Amino acid sequence: MEGRLVLKNCSIFRTDGRGRAGLAIVIEGGLIRRVAPDAEVPVLPGDWEVSCRGRLVMPGLVDCHAHLVGDLLMPTSGELLLHPPQFRLERERRMAMLLTASDVEILSRYAMARALRSGVTLVVEHLSCPGDVAGALDAQARAAEQLGLRLVASHATTSLDGTAQAEAQLEANADFVRRRGSHPLVRGALGFHASWTSANALLRNIGILRESSGAPLVFHLAEGDHDLAITWGQNFQRVVPRLESFGLLGPLSVAAYARAVDDAESVRLAESGTCVALGPGAALLVEPSGRALETLHGRQNLMGLGSAGHGNLWDALSAALITVLGAARGSRLVDPDGVLVQLFSDGPAELCSRLFNVPSGAVEEGRLADLVVFDCVPALDLDSGQAPDLLGQLGRSRVAWNIVNGRVTVREGQLLGLDEVTLAREAALVISRVWARARVPEAEAP
Repeated sequence: MEGRLVLKNCSIFRTDGRGRAGLAIVIEGGLIRRVAPDAEVPVLPGDWEVSCRGRLVMPGLVDCHAHLVGDLLMPTSGELLLHPPQFRLERERRMAMLLTASDVEILSRYAMARALRSGVTLVVEHLSCPGDVAGALDAQARAAEQLGLRLVASHATTSLDGTAQAEAQLEANADFVRRRGSHPLVRGALGFHASWTSANALLRNIGILRESSGAPLVFHLAEGDHDLAITWGQNFQRVVPRLESFGLLGPLSVAAYARAVDDAESVRLAESGTCVALGPGAALLVEPSGRALETLHGRQNLMGLGSAGHGNLWDALSAALITVLGAARGSRLVDPDGVLVQLFSDGPAELCSRLFNVPSGAVEEGRLADLVVFDCVPALDLDSGQAPDLLGQLGRSRVAWNIVNGRVTVREGQLLGLDEVTLAREAALVISRVWARARVPEAEAP
């Protein structure tokens, strides 16, 4: 797009409810160049003017830990979630082994389209495609560039198929990271699945690569009691000290779940600067407990919400609200609204700034032009001039426009350049084919 993108007559509010209306936003070169009263910003020849009509403009949402493909292949169901973690993982691996790079691209396009239409501008992806790691990561990168989604992609490598397979998958992941080191939209991150599925040799090699490259790292941290028990049984260490010993914690590490972390480990995570991506929806469904949030909050841990393969980010926010209220009613957590803002806005914005080395997370000059226009004209409290319960208002509002790196990806609720129904149909065909190939005869099922 030539020229500037100019958003006129915007309402701009922070998540604490403070803000202003009647503003214009000028976007150029992927950054917010100016924020000023509407009357002071003329629309020049060649500009693309967006009439917001008083609607709310907010920084784009960040999904701090996603399984774009896995969420489609393994939709949430009670029958599946009643099985133990080892059974669920084996089911996931069986289907992931059947995926081709073409399958990943088709499924990723559809999942990314849904993410954009829900207001997400950055996804930190944890992909599993052990049969073709290089092809699958490149496929996700192509899909993200086509749709205009900001993406950090990693592979959930394990040691379950042997040392040689783990090394080959890690090298393919590392090559993707090297080739995408400075891309403006799509970056690579190193990745492994979790402590309980990773041998010392794999973690040692990841630590060496991470130190030499300075690349981000994505993994599951203390998935639950099973992760803690298996790690202790095999290594006589808890999960956090074990990963720390290989140099896997740090400001560019994104550690998902953290459901089996004690107070001392929470402090170590905070001191290392590790971002903990909480999946409260997955926590309520898989291993019901609010202890991760209670343990981490208040110790200066950087935290953010992730869909974690269970719905979208708004589902995660609803689950976080349930978890936070339960803890607050038990006098184990104060300021539930502040906790939600930290999880939904402040922590994810800081993570985006770290990953792309550009300030983000606010509608201010010099910030990344990752913005969402909601079909919401904020209701104001006349006494304070604030918009109370802003997250609640947004959760009931449609995403009208989605702008990533200065590029419009969703216009008045419609995906630009691609038909979402066509994407859904293509994805359904891939899923049906993979399910058919992965089906286990009834007699062999546990």
